[in-house]
Amino acid sequence: MIEGAPDARLRFITTGVLTFHLTAGFPVLAFPKRLASEQSSTAVIGTEIMSVASSAVLPTEPVHSEGVVAAGAYVDGRRVANIAIDEASSWRSRPGHVVWIGLHEPDIALLTSVQRQFQLHDLAIEDADHAHQRPKIEQYGDGLFIVARTAQLVGDSIAFGETHLFVGEGYLVSVRHGASTSYTPVRERCESCPRALARGEDYILYAILDFIVDNYSPVLETIQEEVEAMEALVLASAMTRAQIERLYLLRRDLLRLRNAVGPLVEVCRRLEHDNLPMVRSTMQPLFRDVTDHVRTVQEQIDSLREVLAFAFEASLLVGQAQETAVSKKLASWLAIIAVPTAIAGLYGMNFKNMPELEWEYGYFTVVGVIVMACVALFWRLRRVGWL
Repeated sequence: MIEGAPDARLRFITTGVLTFHLTAGFPVLAFPKRLASEQSSTAVIGTEIMSVASSAVLPTEPVHSEGVVAAGAYVDGRRVANIAIDEASSWRSRPGHVVWIGLHEPDIALLTSVQRQFQLHDLAIEDADHAHQRPKIEQYGDGLFIVARTAQLVGDSIAFGETHLFVGEGYLVSVRHGASTSYTPVRERCESCPRALARGEDYILYAILDFIVDNYSPVLETIQEEVEAMEALVLASAMTRAQIERLYLLRRDLLRLRNAVGPLVEVCRRLEHDNLPMVRSTMQPLFRDVTDHVRTVQEQIDSLREVLAFAFEASLLVGQAQETAVSKKLASWLAIIAVPTAIAGLYGMNFKNMPELEWEYGYFTVVGVIVMACVALFWRLRRVGWL
């Protein structure tokens, strides 16, 4: 009996697609013309030789179960079947097969089904069912459970989500919650390079983590453009109340983003240095690259927060400078107005024994003194920059 043949025979005989022929004493599987155009491969087992079309494990129709984005089995970096969750364990147990399942906000029933297929730990399933976990990496037996935070710009604010990753021998399960970009581009990019995907489940883990970190960059670039525009406005004039509120919201979002990114450095560091069961030594340089990217993102966040802090301080200084300038102008004009006010008040007392009241040129002399004093004060204050 040929290893692996019973499953294929059972599948195709019942549908009337597969027929058997004997050629030179060897069993040969023959397919109709409709399947002959599919890519074929040759399997040699012992002394028996089979000419087999790769469609012997034809991909079935994609699974449309609620919460399941994609579920596939891979051999040598090529997808050989779209599978159902209940079939995952049997596909994973086959030599050289890797099962990659993507879930989006699954319910507890679906998570429990996945748990049964891969014997996942109860605590990991509990964390995956409840979002708002801190980024972390935990080892349960021969499997890893990893939590990473994702970020997207929704309107003018940053929305956060989570990705939970279960990694073990022959499988990787990703669970997305909240704001998160679909990992379909990751799957397509990996499938376009079978040689890289053939490395196994730790390469898929690297590809997803690298995709998560790369998606921080568009968020930071958008915020950086807004921060630069805000910084230019600060130097031109004092910030309005609306601008100050926006500055505060940006600093708050950046702080939350830093709290989401910071622990990911430790996650990648462990994947890079620790002897974890599902991470081969040849993959450690790739995780080192992800660690460098995370640290770069962290530095960019810190830089933007400092720029916003400086912008806020600059706005305060500009506002204080404007208030000081206004105060100087008011004080200058009050000083100028005080001269005629004082003189007019002196001569407005209406005492009888004031010799200047009877003087013929008294009025013109007083007006002249007032004008000269006001002009002198104006010139002096203008010279020192108060006016």
